[in-house]
Amino acid sequence: MAETLGGLIRQARQALASARVADAALDSRLIVEALTGTTRAEAIADPDRQIAAAKANAVADAVRRRLAGEPVHRILGFRAFHGLTLALSPDTLEPRPDTETLVDAVLPFVRATAGRLGRCRILDLGTGSGAIALALLKEVPGAAAEGVDISPGALATAAANAAAAGLGGRFRPLHSHWYSATEGRYHLIVANPPYIRSEELASLQPEVRLHDPVQALDGGHDGLDAFREIASGADAHLEPGGKIALEIGHDQKMDVSALFERAGFSLAEAVQDLSGHTRALLFSRRAA
Repeated sequence: MAETLGGLIRQARQALASARVADAALDSRLIVEALTGTTRAEAIADPDRQIAAAKANAVADAVRRRLAGEPVHRILGFRAFHGLTLALSPDTLEPRPDTETLVDAVLPFVRATAGRLGRCRILDLGTGSGAIALALLKEVPGAAAEGVDISPGALATAAANAAAAGLGGRFRPLHSHWYSATEGRYHLIVANPPYIRSEELASLQPEVRLHDPVQALDGGHDGLDAFREIASGADAHLEPGGKIALEIGHDQKMDVSALFERAGFSLAEAVQDLSGHTRALLFSRRAA
């Protein structure tokens, strides 16, 4: 008997809910929509639509993977982020809503800089899927970005995402260890760096621990190794009047601020995420 659209959604939701998978209703809908090429509106208006066996089998396989602990967006191979649809790969973090906080925090500066100068040069350190840089480029036509990463696979994913979004002409992937291969100065240095303490990696949720690349998570013994690297080279790579914008761990505001204070910067703004945790910090050069 052929499967129906409504039946597939119900079966997927029931299987995930029975296994106490968080967000079972959302995950089941995302899986069915993506793998059958349907929309939520179509599921409501035409739940008896017949679904081909190959697509129904693909849904069943995806549900099995989700039950085994694989994140839904890893299964689908993409995630929505700040109005973009970004492909994922084993070399990239899965961009999450907390990082949209960083994008929103720095957008006014990028817009103002591009409006005033006709351009805004952005350096996205540890670009991964390209999420931060591409979200900023989408919003500000006068901006251009270099996305730095030490992973060739991540850079290939970021370049593909830029091309798919029509932003390839303003995004340059760059294989570099932090600043090592960069040239010149930037109006904005932005990063979502590794900031998890090494000893805490084993306690992360399996969806993160087993599926996000470790090098994009491990911030060293105190979680601050990447911030030290960024702070040490920031002055030499930042334009006068430029800013640094960073995503941080929920308890890192004081430590990260102290690092940048010692490097000659002042905290200009601290922004909270949807959970009320300080998630993004913006720094400017300290006045003489």
